[in-house]
Amino acid sequence: ARLEPGVGVKGGPLKPEITITYIAVSAIFFNSGLSLKTEELTSALMHVKLHLFVQIFTLVFFPTAIWVFLQMLSITPINEWLLKGLQTVGCMPPPVSSAVILTKAVGGNEAAAIFNSAFGSFLLGSSSSVPFTSIFSQLFMTVVVPLIIGQIVRRYIKDWLERKKPPFGAISSSVLLMIIYTTFCDTFANPNIDLDKFSLIIIVFIIFSIQMSFMFLTFLFSTRNNSTFTPADTVAIVFCSTHKSLTLGIPMLKIVFAGYEHLSLISVPLLIYHPAQILLGSLLVPTIKSWMVSRQKVRIVGFDL
Repeated sequence: ARLEPGVGVKGGPLKPEITITYIAVSAIFFNSGLSLKTEELTSALMHVKLHLFVQIFTLVFFPTAIWVFLQMLSITPINEWLLKGLQTVGCMPPPVSSAVILTKAVGGNEAAAIFNSAFGSFLLGSSSSVPFTSIFSQLFMTVVVPLIIGQIVRRYIKDWLERKKPPFGAISSSVLLMIIYTTFCDTFANPNIDLDKFSLIIIVFIIFSIQMSFMFLTFLFSTRNNSTFTPADTVAIVFCSTHKSLTLGIPMLKIVFAGYEHLSLISVPLLIYHPAQILLGSLLVPTIKSWMVSRQKVRIVGFDL
């Protein structure tokens, strides 16, 4: 992506505006519809405590904590518009695709991840001035419809799926690899990140620090002794609570900051946060998966005792 960003950039040979935005995302949720048991989806809808945790963390705690953090950074020589951009990142809802793919790759509560990612986008989009109708239509066609079709198809080939056990995880990982590649192509090709190296390094360091800190924080909260969350729930919580949507974020920034000469600088943190969350999440998949499997074994042994 760094050597030849034009290959995977929008309008390039791979046509990510079609292959990723529509085909890949639709494939992810069709895949989810095939692999998820209907009772798991129904159960996820009723998991109110998990939904409240994710939505309160991502839409209330996250932006508040970032605001407090930025008050301390305001006395530093970091560009004030980059700091304003960090604040806007904190206000974004979770993305629909990456949080679900990573949760699925680990083996977490995929149904809960689907619900919270879509609900977060719906909640924030409906209360803002973004072109909600077009965004909702895209979400419906690429998320809801493929998921429902997958569930319908599953009813007819359920026995075959349970017998053959298709590599749903490998399919999701392949799609994730495509998303990572095209995202970095967009990042390297975007003139908005043409900043001095010092500013870029500082912002990248801050963003990775924020992500690591909040992932660790959500992990601690969801695994404390009096928590009723399962290890699979924790996985969904960690990814959904800390990821932020570029798809909804960019239209919001263009509308809220229309006419601002510093719009490109305000957009930089979100343009960095998006590939960073996918890269960091992908690197942590094996570690989180090992933890979840070990915890599930402990729970099974505890029930047996």
